[in-house]
Amino acid sequence: MAPPEGDIRSLLTAHGIPDKGARLYLAASHGGPQTASELARLTAMHRVEAYRFIQQLIDQGLLHETTTRPRRFAALPPEELVDRWIREAAENLRRLQRDRDRVVASWLKTRELLGATDGRKFTVLEGREERNRFLEKRLGVAERQILMTVSAATLASLAAGGVDRALRDASERGIRVRIVTEIYRPDLAGVRHYLDFAEVRHATRPLMHRSIVVDRAGALVLISAEGETSREARDEQIALWSTAPAVVDLSREYHQRQWGPGVRGETRLVEIESPSMTVLPVIAGREREPFRRLREIATLGMQATGVRELRLSVPGMIEEIAEQLGRQIADGIDARTVEEVGSALAQYYTAHTRARLEVTRTRPLTFRVQNCFACTDGSTEIGRVMCPCLLRTVFENRLGGRWEVSKPDPTRHATRGCSFVVKAA
Repeated sequence: MAPPEGDIRSLLTAHGIPDKGARLYLAASHGGPQTASELARLTAMHRVEAYRFIQQLIDQGLLHETTTRPRRFAALPPEELVDRWIREAAENLRRLQRDRDRVVASWLKTRELLGATDGRKFTVLEGREERNRFLEKRLGVAERQILMTVSAATLASLAAGGVDRALRDASERGIRVRIVTEIYRPDLAGVRHYLDFAEVRHATRPLMHRSIVVDRAGALVLISAEGETSREARDEQIALWSTAPAVVDLSREYHQRQWGPGVRGETRLVEIESPSMTVLPVIAGREREPFRRLREIATLGMQATGVRELRLSVPGMIEEIAEQLGRQIADGIDARTVEEVGSALAQYYTAHTRARLEVTRTRPLTFRVQNCFACTDGSTEIGRVMCPCLLRTVFENRLGGRWEVSKPDPTRHATRGCSFVVKAA
């Protein structure tokens, strides 16, 4: 069921917030300041995915960090958010009214570049409704083909305005409808809708020129990019219809350059919806379940192929585990400099582990860790792989860039603890 008109979630998506980001914002609005893990659990998202959307909401001013530890995220009150949208819409309208004559005059001047004998004809279309009404009429008289080079946001806008019905009718009359767009996960539902009656390809290069060409009769050039530049020109659109051969030919050629290397829409949907890798979650208290599943997979594979022995890379598995642990620790600490990360790690180890970490030098940053994996009898080899990888992942996720962490000296760690030197790569 579609959300009611004016519902906060529908307004968020209408203002360019992805659906998952909208869910996170609403969860923070209802529940007050919460950690990334709590918000991920409330919205049934993976923690890493949730953190990515949380960062986007912070950049857009919809969430902000509180000063408590662990990091908690509070939402901008909905009433303040709606007031901000009203101010922005009013400012966009004032800007469009102020710049209208200049924008139109600038585009009309381009006619001088097309020559004096090309039968120049131009129509300026202001606003989505006027553009959509004009398009429906033009599509209704198409005779051979319709070539569209547009963004996914424009496709959604056309569907909302009923232009998709005109495209479907054209397709049923035998008109070839070809669409080049950019397909990402939030666009899947809309793309499926157009796949019913059009050939669709995902652009492998950024779309810089957006147009809709009807036969060789004319081209609609979208001047203000729909949903592409912050919140500017989102409600009011300007488009230019031209029957000038030069404009039509340029638009056709650009569509062909994008169409050739493009990926078929059906193929692109499979790539997004059926990723090549899945995961086995390891949950505290139920650690045996994923390994039982791994044994079943290996057994089935060996039975099907007749192979009697498999060899798995233990260091590779250890590194994968260490990287996931490091990412989760990085999410749980609040630090923005090398020194702050070192101090935060010392506190984290004290609060959550049986090991003890202390900073022994600041240049280069050096840790001494006692009672870590590499110091424990029977797991020294695990520790020599896991500990440096875990620490490196923490620094890379908190500070960005690439980092190097030295491996512990196997001749000294038992008596003096493990010493790790951290440097930017």
